[in-house]
Amino acid sequence: MKQTISHTKRYIAGIALGIALMLFVRGKDSESYFEISKNMELFVSLFKELNTYYVDPIQPGKIVKTGINSMLDELDPYTTFITEDEVQDYRFQTTGKYGGIGSTIRIIDNYLAISEPYENSPVSKAGLKAGDIILEVDGKSTKGKSIDDLSKFLKGSPGTQVKFKIKDAFSGQESIKTVTREEINVSSVPYAGLVGKNNEYAYVRLTQFTERCSSQLKHNLDSIKRVNPSIKGVILDLRFNPGGLIDEAVNVCGLFINGNQLVVSTKGKNPEWDKEYKTVGSPWDENIPLTILTNSSSASASEIVAGTMQDLDRGVVIGQKSFGKGLVQTTRNLAFNTILKVTTAKYYTPSGRCIQALDYSHRNEDGSVGEVPDSIKTKFKTKAGRIVMDGGGITPDIKTPTKDVSKIIYVLVSKSFSFDFATQYAKNHQIISSPKEFKLNDNDFNDFVKWIDDKDYSYKSKSEESLKEFKTIAEKENYFNAIKSEYENLQKSLAHDKKQDLIKNKTEILQLLQSEIVTRYYYQKGRLQNQLNDDPEVAQAINVLDNPGKYQSILKVN
Repeated sequence: MKQTISHTKRYIAGIALGIALMLFVRGKDSESYFEISKNMELFVSLFKELNTYYVDPIQPGKIVKTGINSMLDELDPYTTFITEDEVQDYRFQTTGKYGGIGSTIRIIDNYLAISEPYENSPVSKAGLKAGDIILEVDGKSTKGKSIDDLSKFLKGSPGTQVKFKIKDAFSGQESIKTVTREEINVSSVPYAGLVGKNNEYAYVRLTQFTERCSSQLKHNLDSIKRVNPSIKGVILDLRFNPGGLIDEAVNVCGLFINGNQLVVSTKGKNPEWDKEYKTVGSPWDENIPLTILTNSSSASASEIVAGTMQDLDRGVVIGQKSFGKGLVQTTRNLAFNTILKVTTAKYYTPSGRCIQALDYSHRNEDGSVGEVPDSIKTKFKTKAGRIVMDGGGITPDIKTPTKDVSKIIYVLVSKSFSFDFATQYAKNHQIISSPKEFKLNDNDFNDFVKWIDDKDYSYKSKSEESLKEFKTIAEKENYFNAIKSEYENLQKSLAHDKKQDLIKNKTEILQLLQSEIVTRYYYQKGRLQNQLNDDPEVAQAINVLDNPGKYQSILKVN
């Protein structure tokens, strides 16, 4: 108890000293000096009183972190406090590198399991495969543990070893496997290849803007061009790309436009954050027809690239409207190896538009954040004079419909049925055809229907869930008895046959199973290649590139 109080007092003293230093350094330049000083003094005095009088010992670190997170919740979701334990994961987001075993993991039957090993990773070299259950890690059982609990034991310095007790996914036999950790480099370009009827277009998937991703992109484009020196267009896939480093976004743009071109400018509260970012050096190809794929998960740096290509009429954007994140974050190193990631500016594309969709500076009365209303959105013009809008993401030049995931697909994935069937398939098939050629047929679908027949994949449709909510409300308002018979009739009408639901969603289910199965043999690269066979946005991009007149007409003023 005395040690706890003594530690807390030192902690409070440290807070007070930090506040005093902060005010000394920054206070003179701040118009809100008195307000900051008053509230900081209030915080410290409250903390001291809590420590002195609260009935139980308090945990200063936990309380302060809660206070910090609550304070940051009043700002935007991108301004965050990164603790010492979280720094390694944060750095992985910017570098794509970490020390570990090289696999994603999941929970199967309450134990840790290998989900998706990376190609040539330590787990693959040790002979582990997707579906293998990890019963123990260095002698400690994984039963009942969360993925977060266990992931820290899997990561570590390259060259160190971790010992697994494994239950084989095929045979069920248990064995001990020793895995030597390595530096894992997760490429920002997991797949690049040729597409089109005559393999005349380069397709490149860019998943995140990490360090040197532009070099990876150029390397892959060079490799494709060596295979087909006469490629006629490029499809740059930025779907599900959450963004990353702004410098890398500029470098990616620099592969397709000439040097010294303005890509993005940033404007902040302090003049030091007002910057212009321009391309440097010679492009990879400034004339080749270019299409960019986006969806609602394309954010930040992805939107810089898509927005710049659109503003300069350099490429055709295809897909769904992007996320709408026009905020720039900067990291500030804090005491005790912690980091503050803080929003310091907004970014603007070459036409001058900011594509931030949510206005965090003006919250609603209930604390929620509203979108920028259409009434205050501004029109801007591209280099050729086309009209583009700010305040809501990048609107594609060619819009494709959003495909909602059916409830049964959600159940098959969330309950690991698609994963388990792929394990069973891999057990019974030593080899399969190439990723580009592999396709499940009617017999495979029938096998799946038989396999899942005795498993619980029941679910409620959205209509059934809404009807249940309606019943709850009607009962509370004493209306239900009067409409009970109508409710029961409607309930019967909405009841669904599980097997018929499988048949109705056959195409979607086969695509899901194909992806799971191909991954077992050809890893992430093979899965992405196989998915291109049934990708409507890629098909649309090929269609545009196949028609030069259509491509040019989209980029010109109507």
